[in-house]
Amino acid sequence: MQRLACIALLAGAFAAGQDSSRPAVMVTGDVKQPLTLTAEDIAEMPRASVRLKTNGVDIVYQGVWLHEVLKRAGVPSGSDLRGKALTTYLLAEASDGYQVIFSLAELDPALIENEVLLADTADGKPLSGSQGRFRIIASKEKRPARSVRMLTSLKVVRLSH
Repeated sequence: MQRLACIALLAGAFAAGQDSSRPAVMVTGDVKQPLTLTAEDIAEMPRASVRLKTNGVDIVYQGVWLHEVLKRAGVPSGSDLRGKALTTYLLAEASDGYQVIFSLAELDPALIENEVLLADTADGKPLSGSQGRFRIIASKEKRPARSVRMLTSLKVVRLSH
């Protein structure tokens, strides 16, 4: 009996380890449809690209607009982004614990001209290494402080009143 329990425990640990080896971005919080987006999921979405200068070198990042990801999760946008929805923000977190926030209004092209991309490639090659598999690129910001490397989660949070 103990041997069976041990085997079941090891099998579960092995399966959990396999799941964690497949990079994904979790979209959670105050959303209608929580998402787990893999590289394959992101590659199937409408593509966009932005140019970002890093250490004096221009890099073209490709991926999907962050507002499109939020739209898939059922987050208010466009004419629905009003009233209490304007007190909602997005918390982006990296695997190293780095966190940044964006208000939903900052991400919505109906309200502001801003380019925030969920990138999965740079110059046509998949992101990897110190970049992580996914990265947020806030290309119109003067400093790259909110261009999050090693992105793992996007949590939508509504402030309480």
